[in-house]
Amino acid sequence: MRSVFERIREDFETHERDAWRQGFWALVVYRFGVWRYGVRSRWVRKPLSFVYRISRLAVQVLTGIDLPCEARIGRRLRIDHFGSLIVSGDTVIGDDCVLRHGVTLGLRHTGVRGAPRLGDRVDVGAGAKILGPVRIGDDVAIGANAVVLCDVPDRSIAVGVPAAVKPRKERS
Repeated sequence: MRSVFERIREDFETHERDAWRQGFWALVVYRFGVWRYGVRSRWVRKPLSFVYRISRLAVQVLTGIDLPCEARIGRRLRIDHFGSLIVSGDTVIGDDCVLRHGVTLGLRHTGVRGAPRLGDRVDVGAGAKILGPVRIGDDVAIGANAVVLCDVPDRSIAVGVPAAVKPRKERS
């Protein structure tokens, strides 16, 4: 129980200590959904699952963020803008990532399993689509409206439709 509150506190800090940020709401519901799986008693877990489903639906309607608890999300995810953010249940997101509005992390084909795996410190631009069982490395920037259909190595930039991968220039 303690770790879920630590994660929520971290999410609060990541969202600039602003409880009105919709990304923070979505992460609180996500963290609750993951936590409820750890409740052993079926009779206690059932009502918690009902509360989770209602809360998740409320967050979807109010914010446009679909963040299922089946996805694996690391620490300090920041959802900068709300609206049209879709995350598949198979997705894995590393630590210190940033997602903006209009982002889709999902399946490439209906009925075919395999969702993206984002490394640590991945910055995903507005409107970007990352589809299929692709691996996005650490310290990667995905440009706005990019459509990523292939793996992106560490310290790279992916831009365009379909995304072209370029090495990331080091900041001096």
